Amino acid sequence: MTRFKIRLLYSAITLLSLIGIGIVVRRLVVLIPILINGYHPPAVNNSFTQMDDIFARHPTLSLIHIIPGLVFVVLGPFQFMQKIRSRYPRWHWVSGRIFLASGVVIGITALVMSFAVPAIGGINQAVATVVFSLFFLYALFKALQQVLQHKIARHREWVIRAYSIGLAVATIRIINGIFFATSRFTGLTPREFFGIGFWIGFVAHLILAEVWISKTRLIKTKSATDTLTNDPFIKFMHQ
Repeated sequence: MTRFKIRLLYSAITLLSLIGIGIVVRRLVVLIPILINGYHPPAVNNSFTQMDDIFARHPTLSLIHIIPGLVFVVLGPFQFMQKIRSRYPRWHWVSGRIFLASGVVIGITALVMSFAVPAIGGINQAVATVVFSLFFLYALFKALQQVLQHKIARHREWVIRAYSIGLAVATIRIINGIFFATSRFTGLTPREFFGIGFWIGFVAHLILAEVWISKTRLIKTKSATDTLTNDPFIKFMHQ
């Protein structure tokens, strides 16, 4: 893989992370006053205020979901930086467990919200959220299981899968933003395209994760130590 593609990947991860952080910060600004002062219906009723109103009606659950999401997005890239893992193993050990714990909270609350909070995209969005929340939780479980068994190569692969699903939320925002921008031409409403956006985002991220894993697998050396063989992204981060 060329250096240009490595930089492109790193730039994409940075962009999606910033989008994820922006999503959480915006929700915090809206939800914290509601939690303190109580809920009030929006003065203007349109597609955007209706989406905000769904979360505003469930401020506590929404905050429990998005605050760990912020932690997950911020800590995620550092889990793959070889320089940090080798120079600061204790920090990696602690941050990795915070990363996994945050992911578990995200996955569980996403499942709860799928049933307790009306989905903008209806049943299509709810099903996508349930399916990928379950896979997300399973990936986190496998990541923890593999590292406890000292199977570092397998641990890395499951962390990549979990991180890709978590980061897909930012890509979904971009996809649905495109749907919004073209809705005057397509005639699609948020209820019609939101679920589609969820499926596209989650599936695309999972496919990309599997492609990356297949191209950058870790193998066992003769000394039974996991070593990098072909991960240009991690090599780039190590420079």
